[in-house]
Amino acid sequence: MPFAVLPALIPDIKPLYDTYFSAFTADPDGRKILEILFPDGYTSDEFRKAHTEGTLAWLHKAESQYTWKCVDVATGEIVGMALCDVFINPKATKEERAYPGIPWLAGEQRERADQILAPLCEAREKVMGGGAYIYVHAIAVDPKHQGRGAGAMIVKQLVNLSNDSNLPIYLESSASAEGLYKKMGFVRVPKEKASVVHSKEVLGTETDVEVPLMIKTPARTGLCAS
Repeated sequence: MPFAVLPALIPDIKPLYDTYFSAFTADPDGRKILEILFPDGYTSDEFRKAHTEGTLAWLHKAESQYTWKCVDVATGEIVGMALCDVFINPKATKEERAYPGIPWLAGEQRERADQILAPLCEAREKVMGGGAYIYVHAIAVDPKHQGRGAGAMIVKQLVNLSNDSNLPIYLESSASAEGLYKKMGFVRVPKEKASVVHSKEVLGTETDVEVPLMIKTPARTGLCAS
């Protein structure tokens, strides 16, 4: 069945994040990140209600963040989503662009999250700096609908936005998604420019995990990630 990628609406918040949490829970790397960001759990009705309310409040003040939904045209069901910042007028100074921290965490929980997220922010600053660009926070497809092309459809929509706006796209991939991004024209950021390796001690994994940092430049520029 065909899909359509559309701007998300306020009533979509709950089903959008049903998709988000389902997709990240099903992926080992994604599940680790959720456990670090939401160490007290993220599946209860109470949490999801608070998360939906917080997302709604954020949308009223967000200046550059946009959400897309991928809809099964035959059923109207939301099967995927993307969350991106489109920095048309980026913050002027490095200090303004610095990692802001996770406001809902404290103590050791916040310290652990900082060890994961701060290096990602620092790497993005090295690569993109104060330029205008699209930053993809997350792309998620409901596990029930994976393998049907929804993920590729979402990425294609973002690539079209990049080409139309002449803005490059930057994202941090998971190991499982890297192949899709490469098929869609993304390349790895050279390690000498920026790299992020999460330690096994912080992640709670058997080995360290390298994060694929990826970039896609607009078709008209012909630039590469070097």
